[in-house]
Amino acid sequence: MSTKNTLSPRRQRNRERTIQTILDTARDIMRENGAAALTIHELARRLEIRPPSLYNYFSSLMEIYDALFQLGFTLWDKHFEEYIQNAQTWQDEIRLAMEAYMVFAIQNPELFQLCFERPVPGFVPSEESLQISIGNLENLYARISKVQTDIQSDLEPKQMTDLMIAIAHGLTALHMSNEPQLPLGQGRFGSLIPAALDLLDKAWSKK
Repeated sequence: MSTKNTLSPRRQRNRERTIQTILDTARDIMRENGAAALTIHELARRLEIRPPSLYNYFSSLMEIYDALFQLGFTLWDKHFEEYIQNAQTWQDEIRLAMEAYMVFAIQNPELFQLCFERPVPGFVPSEESLQISIGNLENLYARISKVQTDIQSDLEPKQMTDLMIAIAHGLTALHMSNEPQLPLGQGRFGSLIPAALDLLDKAWSKK
């Protein structure tokens, strides 16, 4: 991210506010038209500034995407931990994780697209941003490993987690493609989390 070497506290606060405004406006554009619709020209137009002025804060469009990618996973991590904190059983873990994923997508569709799909040609997250997403995945693996002894399955904990992710993403992506205006628990795909959990419960519960 483009920055100045020495800024007074007041100038630094102003800079941070401007960066936040840029990111908020970028999210608005992506929410309205899709994650790949963001351009420097449209962003500058909405901010009522000349396009070159944006380069005082970000070196490129891809750096803006990277900041949003990092923001998305930071928000997702906080959302997930709060949503799943009261889980008592492995069934609770999976149900709450799937619900958290769909709720995050409904509330933040533009960040969901950017973080969990590949909608922007040429965008590759920075190493710093990737580490945030990898840390979230490792946390999921660790949570499933803790309840592994309560599950009857030949799958390794990572495989169980990846299967859960695939189911959650499939249901969520289909819900967002078809009925994004509906809340969790409603719609053709938004209502299927209990059915998915029932299948896993029957397959993985100890007999």
